[in-house]
Amino acid sequence: MTVTSWDEPAGGTPRGTLVVLPGRGETPVSYERFGRRLSGDAWRVRLVPVDLDDLDATREHVEKVLADEALPAPKVLVGTDTGATLAALLAPTLPVDGVVLAGLALPRAGGAPTWETWEEEVEARTACPVHRRVIAEDEGFARGALDQPLPWRSVRLVAPGKPVLVLHGTADTVTPVGAALTAYDALPDAVVRLVEGGRHDVLNDASHRSVAATTVLFLESLRLGADLPAVVREPEGAGHR
Repeated sequence: MTVTSWDEPAGGTPRGTLVVLPGRGETPVSYERFGRRLSGDAWRVRLVPVDLDDLDATREHVEKVLADEALPAPKVLVGTDTGATLAALLAPTLPVDGVVLAGLALPRAGGAPTWETWEEEVEARTACPVHRRVIAEDEGFARGALDQPLPWRSVRLVAPGKPVLVLHGTADTVTPVGAALTAYDALPDAVVRLVEGGRHDVLNDASHRSVAATTVLFLESLRLGADLPAVVREPEGAGHR
């Protein structure tokens, strides 16, 4: 299993490490933009492929990356789609300092919805024209993967005892926002941010800049403490916008 890396600019001081768990069908190509953007802010990014047929092996690879002493803390799991579900399930028992969950994947009664064409699947994934082109040109991208059965018949989340940022699109048809929010009821202290009009691949959707900025703000706050003290705040008193 090959781990893909994005590092801080030459001469920069790394601020922490992100371990990214991608979703169904995705390859490292899908996260080139995300990896370059976050590493540009001096966060080291490591992408670990998720093998839904061997979750134990995936966990072992994640543990190996987390055990690398050359990677600085805080260490944060970032998951999307099935990677988000796996990150949520693993976080309570892994030595991570925080978790970012984007576009949770949940089992559905009657099975997952079927997208009959590639165009329909793309519509469900993202509205970003650049990301659409990226995944269309990626020969390794597994088309039709959103119909891949999930390895979980049910998902029961538990509070991991560490800070959690939840990102979910309001226009997600793969995991409707209501179902996602219900699943997150078990994480009452999570920071939940809904992306207006966002689709399932919320890290790579049309609002990817705002989503990345929200992620960086969470990460920088995490560096100050597990209680997530404010990095940027409003002044006290009225009369300011």
